Amino acid sequence: MWVEGLVIERRDWNDKLFSLKIKVDIGDFKAGQFIKLSQVVNEKRVSRAYSLVNPPGCDYIEVLAVAVEEGLLSPNLHVLKVGDVIDVATKASGFMTLDELPTDDAKGRHLWFLATGTAVGPFISMMETYEPWDAYERLVLVYGVRKVEDLAYLEQLKGYEARYPEQFKLVLSVTREPLNDALTSRIPDAISSGELEGKVGLRLSPEDSQVMICGNPEMITASQQVLNDRGLIKNLRRAPGHVTVERYW
Repeated sequence: MWVEGLVIERRDWNDKLFSLKIKVDIGDFKAGQFIKLSQVVNEKRVSRAYSLVNPPGCDYIEVLAVAVEEGLLSPNLHVLKVGDVIDVATKASGFMTLDELPTDDAKGRHLWFLATGTAVGPFISMMETYEPWDAYERLVLVYGVRKVEDLAYLEQLKGYEARYPEQFKLVLSVTREPLNDALTSRIPDAISSGELEGKVGLRLSPEDSQVMICGNPEMITASQQVLNDRGLIKNLRRAPGHVTVERYW
């Protein structure tokens, strides 16, 4: 089921990467969930899922997207301007949410977010709520992109560091050009080499860590393997573990 949403704001991070704020009522949702946007293209309805960047309780939704030339929907979204309309699903979905993490002894003290590209969105939604800050002693966001221009919401992310200097650590990974104080290696490689832990000053361990991973499938698969080798296993409802994932395509 679809409802019409009104574009009330857009922001272009580079020539392909953009954010849209859409005024629409989708009801209650959980930080970390996604919503489907849709259009009728050539008499056929096309829909795609986009994670929500905004926290629950807003009278709008915000999505972060990249225009893919061969994409069926994203090029059309890329040309939307303030005042345009877009069909939005009436209900958000997804299980990469904080309430899916263990709450007993398996919970750990440190929450790690590993993201590539637009997958930083759901973690921003989570950090805009009180939940992760109340539940964990330390939060780490590792945000991997190819180029500096691909870093979205950077000032907002740095703002968390200013607000929670003893609790939050932002680690950027830019693989195709230099950026001061950023890693240059892929996230799985930085975990494997110990470079990531050295930069953060924390260990990724089954005793202390919960890890949420969102992004491209290669990064997820490789990161899961490295973490599994260290004893961090996939988190399941019937068998609480340490690693929760959501693939972006």
